Amino acid sequence: MTATVGAAAADPASGRAAASVSHGKVTDNLYMSLGAFEDATSGEDPKVKAMIDRTDIGGVQVVAPWKALEGKKGEYKWSRLDNALKYLQERHKKLFVQVQDRFFDVAMKDANVPQYVKDEGGVAPTVDENPDNPTTHGAMVAQWNTQVRADFQAMLKAMAQKFDGKLAGVNLPETAVEVDTKNDRTKYTSKAYIDAEIDNMRHGKKVFAKTQFIQYINFLPDDDDHKRMKEMFDLARDKKIGIGGPDTLPDRKYQMEHSYKFLHEYKDALPLVAMAVQEPDINAKDPKTGKPYTRERFTDFAHNYLGARHMFWTTEADWLQKPPA
Repeated sequence: MTATVGAAAADPASGRAAASVSHGKVTDNLYMSLGAFEDATSGEDPKVKAMIDRTDIGGVQVVAPWKALEGKKGEYKWSRLDNALKYLQERHKKLFVQVQDRFFDVAMKDANVPQYVKDEGGVAPTVDENPDNPTTHGAMVAQWNTQVRADFQAMLKAMAQKFDGKLAGVNLPETAVEVDTKNDRTKYTSKAYIDAEIDNMRHGKKVFAKTQFIQYINFLPDDDDHKRMKEMFDLARDKKIGIGGPDTLPDRKYQMEHSYKFLHEYKDALPLVAMAVQEPDINAKDPKTGKPYTRERFTDFAHNYLGARHMFWTTEADWLQKPPA
């Protein structure tokens, strides 16, 4: 995969000439929770530890829940990221951090956010009705609550003051959400939710001036005409915010009708596209063959159609079970 895009591309929103973005070669990285990374590097999971050292792996994306970064309000905890960064730097690998504020298949009380956020009513119940999986219930930070969002943004600012320029990238998680409005007490509305996501995008880019800031976008609630999604992609283009997604599912109809079509349209105008291949993806069936996707299919689609330059792979991917080529 060494193809590059041509010269100037048409600006998707206005028709202006946008700066050319070279998509270069895809860099493969591992995707795992912060805890799983620590298990690997401590030697408790030697198999994954060996994966980190592979010559064909450029780095690791760790998913760090808010609670891992802040205990009491305003008391930030950076030692775990410091340790991860040191471990990878010594091996000439890069560290990407996904700051997690939403949690799937978990009870509200067990959401991995600071206790003070829970005490202040800053967590909303969610339901996941993914057609590929049984319905599950989870929880997410009520970013539409202005005080909760201010606390979250204060954490991002403090994180930037510590790590800006040292991390390869920082991303916020997927935008797909379905709040359980029957049981919600946070005054959720889809408009307020999307407004909050956009505000966090702006803030993240502002505080991370040297490290590439990335927003994952896949679906948005009550956005059938995709006006709000277009607004987010326009912002990403204008403010040089990277865009990515939690799943790479080539030619899947539902994905193709939502964020994938925007990623394809805007790929030459975005500073970075980064896509994940998570565990459910490797078991999904390719609509073209009826069989599970291959590594080549994932990579070709992510690079050529979506414009990805980084891919984050589940450690369960079959090619990672074999020695590097």
